[in-house]
Amino acid sequence: MKIALIGNGAMGSLVAVKAKKAGDEIACIVRSKDVDATATELRDRLSGVDVAIDFSVGEAVPRNINACVSVGVPIVEGTTGWKSKETDIIEAVKEFNGALVYGANFSIGVNVFYRIANQAAQLFSAVEGYAPFIEEAHHSRKKDAPSGTALKLREVMSESLGENIPTSSTRAGFIPGTHRVGFDSEADQILLTHTARSREGFASGALLAAHWIKDRKGVYEFGEVIDEIIRHRQRI
Repeated sequence: MKIALIGNGAMGSLVAVKAKKAGDEIACIVRSKDVDATATELRDRLSGVDVAIDFSVGEAVPRNINACVSVGVPIVEGTTGWKSKETDIIEAVKEFNGALVYGANFSIGVNVFYRIANQAAQLFSAVEGYAPFIEEAHHSRKKDAPSGTALKLREVMSESLGENIPTSSTRAGFIPGTHRVGFDSEADQILLTHTARSREGFASGALLAAHWIKDRKGVYEFGEVIDEIIRHRQRI
């Protein structure tokens, strides 16, 4: 599979390494210095590409997705910080009959964690005296806060507990991505934690999504990819 890699920072570089090990070809790399390229310039570089993977910056996401879908290239969007533009971007993908997989976090472990948090919220909605909360911490270079992962956790928990779930963020030093879901009462506290030890999980998830979306049309949240894989493996 021929991949266009948009963003060549730590995540993009790791995706490239893992893709080559898997037998895929990195056919095009859009580096940080190209972040101001126009959509037309980007489209010209996508010729012959099977799928694009974007780990760039939030402000470049509309341009990147529009460029890809306008030339029929499916895109895996791993960048966060564009939630406010989500509706317009999804409409653009549908207008071009394009293909997009996006997600707050492409770690397979985190996506299982979403489901654990959702089930825990359902359980605690049936008892009294427990106050839910979400905590997340990242390195000082991460710009968006709360993280996209924390916002997704709040979304899946709010289905049972309502939207007013306190969510706190810390940005300091070299903290690895850490997310905690807690339920606190006068008598005790239950704490669920996911800590990313490396970026390996994100890169693996992005490549999984790239192979999954290659011959599809439509807009999919990465959780839908995970759900389909879980259903398939449960049937085996």
